[in-house]
Amino acid sequence: MTAAEGLAVTQRRYVPYSHAHYGGGLAAGAYVLGLFGDAATELCILSDGDEGLLASYSGVQFRAPVLAGDVLEVTATMTRAGRRSRDLAFEARVTCRADPGRGPSAAVALAEPVIAVTAAGTVVVR
Repeated sequence: MTAAEGLAVTQRRYVPYSHAHYGGGLAAGAYVLGLFGDAATELCILSDGDEGLLASYSGVQFRAPVLAGDVLEVTATMTRAGRRSRDLAFEARVTCRADPGRGPSAAVALAEPVIAVTAAGTVVVR
C-alpha cells in the first residue's frame, strides 16, 4: 500500500442526545475531534494498512454549533505523505438538523451543509 496525497474518506454520524452537554443541546467540541480521529484511522488503514497514531491537531476552528440530533459528515483528506507521517485536513459538516418545533422526532435535511469544524492534523504510521 502506498500513501497518496489527495486520498480522502468521509464518514457520517448522528449526534445522539446523550452527547449534548451544554445548554441548547450543544455537543462538546471534543466530540467532533473524536470523529476526526475515527476518519484519520480509516484513512491510514486505506493508505498504509495500519491504524496509525494521531500525533497532533492544529488550526482547530469551531465555526458553527454541533447540536444533538444533527447528522455530521466528517471528511479527512491527506495533504502530505511523508515517509512515516501524514498531514491531514479535516472538515465536519452538518447535513441534517433536528426540528423540534415541528415535533419531538422531526428533522430536516439541510439544503446546504453547514461547515461546523475544521482542523489540520498529523498522523504517524509504521
